[in-house]
Amino acid sequence: MQFAPQTKAGEERSFWTTETNFLPGRSFQNLEDLNRQALEWATVRMEHRPQTRAAIIPAKAFEHECHYLTKLSAHLPAPYKVLSRGTDQYGFVAFDGNYYWVPGTKCEDMKVLQYSDHLEIYLARVFLVKYPLPADGVHNQRFSPPNLSPPPHQPRQRTLPAHEEEKRLRALAPAVSAYLDLALAIKGLQRHAFLRRLLALSRKMTPALFIKSVQRAHHYRITNLESLERISLLYLRESDTELPLAEIDESFLQRAAYQEGSLTDLPDLSIYLEPAAPKAPEEPAEPAPTDPPADPENPKDHE
Repeated sequence: MQFAPQTKAGEERSFWTTETNFLPGRSFQNLEDLNRQALEWATVRMEHRPQTRAAIIPAKAFEHECHYLTKLSAHLPAPYKVLSRGTDQYGFVAFDGNYYWVPGTKCEDMKVLQYSDHLEIYLARVFLVKYPLPADGVHNQRFSPPNLSPPPHQPRQRTLPAHEEEKRLRALAPAVSAYLDLALAIKGLQRHAFLRRLLALSRKMTPALFIKSVQRAHHYRITNLESLERISLLYLRESDTELPLAEIDESFLQRAAYQEGSLTDLPDLSIYLEPAAPKAPEEPAEPAPTDPPADPENPKDHE
């Protein structure tokens, strides 16, 4: 028989208590701050609060149960998760959106042990390096041992951010900013590549034409850059504007480098004015004379 989740008191009561007792009235700066407050709430406040109809206090109940429990040995390791990872050609291991450098290794398979606060990397059961886990939300960063100089190369699969490209695009016009909000909200879009290609497209045309094309693409919810380029070509063909001529700065005639080069000797181009006469074909060489074959009936030929 199926029951609703809220009717399973043994499983869902703890979630209800957390939602109604811990979360209301609290604010968290990051995941680490949430875990710190949750640990204090669970071990200080809720641990000394009477629970159940028998008004059992968990802290006192645990003190009573300690005499019947077996304490774990101190040498036992903390819980961890085993992960298989490969290294790129520069020795970087990718984990959770970040890249960790393993000195002296290239394109080898590693075992990564994920603990609650750090990582340990092994190669064929041999410990290599240990890294503390970064704060929550840190991605696309590379890490190296603090006692070694940083590696000269970047990870092969590292994504270069496009914050500067996005900033320049949004500064063009509010219509471009609204179009970016529409396009970047699509799941599966390659954000950085899209921003770089869009910025490169904006530099191929005038700002007025680019903004007009973006407004039409935003109206019809078009995020394909090839289609956006065809829209701009359509506007360009419909308009009667002429392409501007290239501006030439006539002051280059007064530059010292130009004046110095104008006084050099002219190159001798006479060899290109009169083509050389074609060479006569060479006659094939005559074969060397050979002795006639010997006559078997003439005994003098055998002497």
